[in-house]
Amino acid sequence: MFQASKARGHEAHSHHRDVSGGWLRPAVFGAMDGLVTNVSLIAGVGGGGGSAHTLVLAGLAGLSAGAFSMAAGEFVSVSSQNELVASEVRREKFELENHPEAERRELAAVFRQRGVDANLADEVARQVSARPDEALRLHVREELGVDHRELPSPVIAAGASLVTFALGALIPLIPYLAGFGSLAFALALAAIAAFFGGGLVSRVTDRPFLWGALRQLLLAGVAAGLTYGIGSLVGAVAH
Repeated sequence: MFQASKARGHEAHSHHRDVSGGWLRPAVFGAMDGLVTNVSLIAGVGGGGGSAHTLVLAGLAGLSAGAFSMAAGEFVSVSSQNELVASEVRREKFELENHPEAERRELAAVFRQRGVDANLADEVARQVSARPDEALRLHVREELGVDHRELPSPVIAAGASLVTFALGALIPLIPYLAGFGSLAFALALAAIAAFFGGGLVSRVTDRPFLWGALRQLLLAGVAAGLTYGIGSLVGAVAH
């Protein structure tokens, strides 16, 4: 019973979160980018003297354009990366089929570099090479640093980016959509969202909440401040 309990404890301890699904990075990047992009856009237009109606129009346009642009970019980026990996996998498969002995020696050399005894490394390489699929997986992982059977989905990456960008970009628009045409209120709400969003991202990656919160707040503040200043200058010149 003790051994079984110990084994269950070890299994629970060694459990890792899924980091290969291809959704976390675009989701996090999309949400933060949507927030910073749209609060900066609204700050710039507001600094130039734009009306509440103009700010809402600009914000919704920025939300739509940014969300679809981010989604398209993620889809093309992940698809291109997967296609590149597939091309290299085909090349490695050709080498395994046409030069099996050279590939076996290459695999044995990898094991020796990792500290395995030379004779044992040769034997393990021979046994692995007898299983073409496993040999291909190991060669690809060692040479490309990826598992070609667990590549991220471009559809998931694009969808995560689109949805989270739109949600992030919607936050500074909420006061205007709710009937409170106040730029200060919109900026304050965006600052709160940036603070807690950055903190939550840090907690997901096991970093201190405050460090991530302050970093994201600073970045959002600098971006909004710069665009507000540019908008004010343009507005002053135009008038």
